Amino acid sequence: MSKTLKSIEDALVIAHKAFAVQKDENEKLVAELVIANKELAFQKEEKVKRAAELGIANKELVFQDDEKEKRAVELGIANKELFFQDEEKGKRAAELSIANIELVFQNDEKEKRAAELIIANKELVFQNQEKEKRAAELIIANKIGRASCRERV
Repeated sequence: MSKTLKSIEDALVIAHKAFAVQKDENEKLVAELVIANKELAFQKEEKVKRAAELGIANKELVFQDDEKEKRAVELGIANKELFFQDEEKGKRAAELSIANIELVFQNDEKEKRAAELIIANKELVFQNQEKEKRAAELIIANKIGRASCRERV
């Protein structure tokens, strides 16, 4: 064989070995790409699931926000009602204070009237006693007057 032929055969053997190595590398790369594609498909499915979960979570947040707004309105109404009740309590307290002052005044007036009635009763007792004395004096005077009329007759 000639040297050239031998060189070509050697080059072909080397090229064949290099091709075999490249083929193995390509097969490994294809296997890696298959795994990577499966991983990407899995990740895509997970992203779809996560997107669905986020959609549900967003709906829940919207619902919660609506409920919070309703509760805020209810609390606003309740606060207005409490404010109104506080005002009414203040008015009622003022009315009760005035009523208490009026009752104290009425009690004072009743005590004065009671004292006046006691004095009036004492005066009536005194007047009755004086009338009784005067009546007794008149009885005596009548008796004396009759006796002196009888003596003259």
